[in-house]
Amino acid sequence: MKYELYYWPSIQGRGEFVRLALEQAGGGYVDVARKPRGMPAMLELLDNTKIACPPFAPPFLKVGKLVIGQTANILLYLGTHHGLAPRDEAGRLWVHQLQLTVADFVVEVHDTHHPLGPGKYYEEQKAAAKRRTADFLRNRVPKFLGYFERVLSQNPKRGGYLCGGKLSYADLSAFQLVAGLRYAFPKTMQRTGGKYPKLIALHDRVAALPRIASYLTSDRRIPFNTDGIFRYYPELER
Repeated sequence: MKYELYYWPSIQGRGEFVRLALEQAGGGYVDVARKPRGMPAMLELLDNTKIACPPFAPPFLKVGKLVIGQTANILLYLGTHHGLAPRDEAGRLWVHQLQLTVADFVVEVHDTHHPLGPGKYYEEQKAAAKRRTADFLRNRVPKFLGYFERVLSQNPKRGGYLCGGKLSYADLSAFQLVAGLRYAFPKTMQRTGGKYPKLIALHDRVAALPRIASYLTSDRRIPFNTDGIFRYYPELER
C-alpha cells in the first residue's frame, strides 16, 4: 500500500510519531510536503470542500481515497494493518489508550514554550514559559514518565514492551518522547533518567531496531529544532 503523509516539511512535530510507524512498517510512503510543490498540495487538500470527512490539520494520511486525520487515529489504522498493535480488541484499545496519553503529554510539552498560546512568539511569553516549565519539570514529567515506567513494570509479558510481548506503535511513540525530552531538557533527563530504567531501555531497544536505526541516520529524519514541539531553550532549564 502506498501511503501519502501530509505534515509540515521542516519539523518533526506530531507527524514524527506517524513517520516512525511508517518506517517500522517498511511500506513505501511519500512525505508529501517535503517534495516539490508539496506544500501547495497539502494546503489544497486541507481546503478541499469535496472531501466528506476533511482533516482539521496536519498530520493526515491519504490511503487511496481514504483520508485519516489525527496522530492517534492514523496510528490506530497503521497498527491494525502492519502488526504494530495486538489483534484482540482489548489489546488494540489498550495501545490506543497509551497513544492518547502520549498525545496529552505532547500538549504539555508544547505549552512549556507557548503557555499563552501559539498566536504569540516564544520571545513574547518568556516569563510565563519559565514558570510553566518549572512546574512541568517538577511535577508533570515525573507523573507521565513514571506512568509509562509503571506500565512497563506491570506488563506480565517478557520483552520490555508497553503492551504484551511485541513491539507496538506505542513503543515507537515512547521512544520519541524520551528522545525529544533529551533534546529539550538535557539536564533534567540526565539528572532524573535513572528513575525510569525500563523506559530508557525501551528507548534504546527501539533505536536499535534495524529499520528505525536506518531511519535515524538518514536525511528522512528531520533534526530537532526550535520550530517543533520539543524545543531547547537553555534559559528554561535550571
